[in-house]
Amino acid sequence: MEAEQKYVTGLYDRLDGMRALAETRLQGSLATTGGTPQARSQRESSVAMYTDQLAQLSAVESGLCFGRLDPESGAPLYIGRIGIFDEEGDYEPLLLDWRAPASRPFYLATAADPLGIRRRRHIRSKGRTVVALDDEVLDLAEAAGSATRDGLAGEAALLAAVDARRTGRMRDIVETIQAEQDRIIRADLSGVLVVQGGPGTGKTAVALHRAAYLLYTHRRELSTRAVLVVGPNPTFLRYISHVLPSLAETGVLLWTLGDLFPGVTARGEEPERVAEIKGRAAMVDVLAAAIADRQELPTEPTSVTWDGEELTIDRQLVETARARARRSGRLHNPAREVFRDALVEGLVQQAAAIIGTDPYADDPLGAGDAPGDPMLMGAADLADIRAELTGEPGVRAALDRYWPPLTPQRLLRDLFSSADRLAAACAESLTLAEAAALTRPATAPWTPADAPLLDEAAEQLGELPEAETAARIQAERVRRSELAYAEGALEIARGSASIDVEDEDDPELLLVTDLLDASRLAERQEDDLRLSAAERAARDRKWAFGHIIVDEAQELSPMAWRLLMRRAPNRSMTVVGDIAQTGDPAGAASWSEVFAPYVADRWKLAELTVNYRTPAEVMSLAGEVLARIDPAATPPRSVRSTGVAPARRPLADLPAVLGDEAAVIGEGRLAVIAPAGRVAALAEQVRAALPDLAVAVGDEPDLESPVAVLSARQSKGLEFDSVVVADPAGIENESPRGLNDLYVALTRATQRLTVLE
Repeated sequence: MEAEQKYVTGLYDRLDGMRALAETRLQGSLATTGGTPQARSQRESSVAMYTDQLAQLSAVESGLCFGRLDPESGAPLYIGRIGIFDEEGDYEPLLLDWRAPASRPFYLATAADPLGIRRRRHIRSKGRTVVALDDEVLDLAEAAGSATRDGLAGEAALLAAVDARRTGRMRDIVETIQAEQDRIIRADLSGVLVVQGGPGTGKTAVALHRAAYLLYTHRRELSTRAVLVVGPNPTFLRYISHVLPSLAETGVLLWTLGDLFPGVTARGEEPERVAEIKGRAAMVDVLAAAIADRQELPTEPTSVTWDGEELTIDRQLVETARARARRSGRLHNPAREVFRDALVEGLVQQAAAIIGTDPYADDPLGAGDAPGDPMLMGAADLADIRAELTGEPGVRAALDRYWPPLTPQRLLRDLFSSADRLAAACAESLTLAEAAALTRPATAPWTPADAPLLDEAAEQLGELPEAETAARIQAERVRRSELAYAEGALEIARGSASIDVEDEDDPELLLVTDLLDASRLAERQEDDLRLSAAERAARDRKWAFGHIIVDEAQELSPMAWRLLMRRAPNRSMTVVGDIAQTGDPAGAASWSEVFAPYVADRWKLAELTVNYRTPAEVMSLAGEVLARIDPAATPPRSVRSTGVAPARRPLADLPAVLGDEAAVIGEGRLAVIAPAGRVAALAEQVRAALPDLAVAVGDEPDLESPVAVLSARQSKGLEFDSVVVADPAGIENESPRGLNDLYVALTRATQRLTVLE
């Protein structure tokens, strides 16, 4: 113990030195002011880099070194959260990053296949103090009498971790990763990997450790494209938010479905039936019909005044312009220009008819050939008329009425707030009752089920021409600024006079140097990004992520999958879930059903079969519910037993049960899981029964409170020391997939379960 303590103390001294150096460099960067655009950009990059370094070095403080491998020959290898090297000597590793290939035997070595390792040691610490050592001898002869259960690696450390009191925050499992988990964590980056696992198998922890591993192994690729983790709700994301920083990764986006459309945070609530309808693939056709419905035809003609003459916008003219715009193949918003031009051309023809000429004739009636012939319109005259009519208020009003500019938000608000528009858009895809169910006020908040519809609408509408023009102007302004800086820098290098940046056709721009020109240097300046990849991805709806991890993936609707697949054109995804826990009516019935439209059968399945969280006694009861969901399903195998069978008591005993459970778990966490419709009322009873304890309740409960009152859906992915399931029949009857919800509720406990009926 003393020798290990000394070594670990030395590692912490190194960590302190690394932090001090990063802090010094950060302060130096912050002290740098002014300078050229390049200098300012470098300062911003340095500040971001050293800030990230400090965050990472602070996050790995707890449990910095947790393992040691003693090879059959050679010096011991210490395993930890980050790599630390001897920078004063020959740069030998003092601490191996757990993701490094050399660390893998720590998770995979067994007595039957020791992988060249004689002994594996788990180092357990509290703060910076080593408090316990757990050794595994990996020699068959020596280990014969100490075989572990279920082939577990580091059984003592694993059981200590799963028996520890919950804190309201998910812990990482970097010290206790098991072989079946390790194979998934280190799987190839490419393709869709589906991780199917029952309750307590560590699906979420595996997915997060996989994110950390992929960032370590494919840093260059993923640091520029970013990694996205999608979770079921904000409570879940807060619960897991500490895991990746503790693994020295701080640049991963954690989002819910409602965050996936930039500029909209969708947190509103709506009936399950409405969300299920919105999640159907048929909504693609509904939105297409809704857009076509906005390309209207006039019921009455209107007049536009030009040069004292009345020009008419009638149904035939608008119908002709609409047909031309639709034939263009452009999306709705870009096609506005085609519609406008066709509309104006029709009015120009009316103007030409009034004057008495054919604006499209090759020889306009021999204009000017004979005395007394009227001066007929030439190309310049026609251009002037087109310009006048394009800016005419009546024409602009007709354009906005018959081919309006539409944002996704406007399209959906107008659609859902109008029974007539809904009936028209849904006529071929939904029943009248289903269309009516979607009706809501225009001021209603966005819901998570709206986010995929907004994204789909954006795909079908296209960008507004005005927005595209503004974007081009801004991009050109930035490009000119960067080009001006690049030219100035190159002028210093070649010692000649400055070039006027406005004269971009000057061939001298290509003669600055044989090795580098101003445009290429400007591009490098633009690539010296002021925002991280994650920050840029958060603002860009069309961002293509390097890898996407989806947790509780069985809950996503077909429309949600369309959105995610657009964000992953490389189809590099890790999909984590359990079909038996599908509770959302719009969720998946099978993984094949989910992926057939996108990758056919070219996806890989990995299964987690060992339950580390749920005691065998609790899993036995939950298994009865699983058998009702799917008689062919096999529940995950629990690795431990607590000796405490689940209790069944009347619902009226809630106050007494709460008092007993709070006393038993001490500083642990207690959850009351109930039908959604009873959560508020039960929360009042819980507060009355436990007046000295903070009770978390609501849409985004604080799980660090000693007690939480949740619906079954809210409890997905979470775990508590003790769970009280109140009114299981109510949970079962509350939704079409109520049995699945009940299965979830029964499998949240790590120690004790009470069912109040």
